[in-house]
Amino acid sequence: MNIIETHQLTRRYGRTEAVHELGLAVPAGSVCALLGPNGAGKTTTIKVLMNLLAPTAGEARVLGVDARRLGPAQLAQIGYVSENQQLPRWMSVRQLLDYCRPLYPTWDRELERRLLVQFALPESRRLGELSRGMLMKAALLASLAYRPRLLVLDEPFSGLDALVREELVRGLLEVSTAGDWTVLVSSHDIDEVERLCDRVAVLQAGRLRFNEPAESLLARFRRVEILNAAEGAVAEPGWLKWERAGSLMSFVETGYAGDPTERAWRERFPGATLSAQPMSLREIFLTLARTERAQARKGAAA
Repeated sequence: MNIIETHQLTRRYGRTEAVHELGLAVPAGSVCALLGPNGAGKTTTIKVLMNLLAPTAGEARVLGVDARRLGPAQLAQIGYVSENQQLPRWMSVRQLLDYCRPLYPTWDRELERRLLVQFALPESRRLGELSRGMLMKAALLASLAYRPRLLVLDEPFSGLDALVREELVRGLLEVSTAGDWTVLVSSHDIDEVERLCDRVAVLQAGRLRFNEPAESLLARFRRVEILNAAEGAVAEPGWLKWERAGSLMSFVETGYAGDPTERAWRERFPGATLSAQPMSLREIFLTLARTERAQARKGAAA
């Protein structure tokens, strides 16, 4: 079952198309990272999913319901935290929790207590007196304590120091293993996201580039070096960052399949020395982003 589904989802701002015919699926129980450079359409996608924006065309379904028709029954099962979220700054942390608790029948007082301790939140302090990191912790606690079926996080780590990011990630990891939660997290902090996610969706210029389990994505990409490659070798489809310097050829293979791929390389480059190294999610993301940028510049110059 998919908790989130979009079909040919499109959102325009005037003549600018922020999201183009997006077909995104997030299975129940997964932790999905929504990645992409600035302007890729991540926040727009999330706002459409949360019914904060209406789609220009296509459809988005959340918890089996058209996102434009999300009602109290569905909203009580969704947690949403955004970097630009507005909280009632005149309230104390305790008042915020007291206010939110009756709104959610599934509120877990024990989980609330544990997260208060873990996040070291000062209950009597007003939200307006808290640092940005503390505000994000308060918003996250208020969205976790009722154990939503779906938790949506839009840039939750933006602008936070390393210690606060670590505390937020630890809280999310502990909670995500304690029940049937689905998480969609959009973030530029790829190192933090890599620790959380088991699924990766990559947006580029409003289009979905990949959407697959993190394990399979990491298995498909390899940084390859071929020493003493034959003269005249050219890039193949599925190769990125192809370079040649003398007898050394290097590229990123996007369809690596273990032994079958390496056998094909050896047949193509007999006598050459081959090296294929795994890549981190950050390295994959940067490779894709730089390739997209180079292609956009080439298209603009044509």
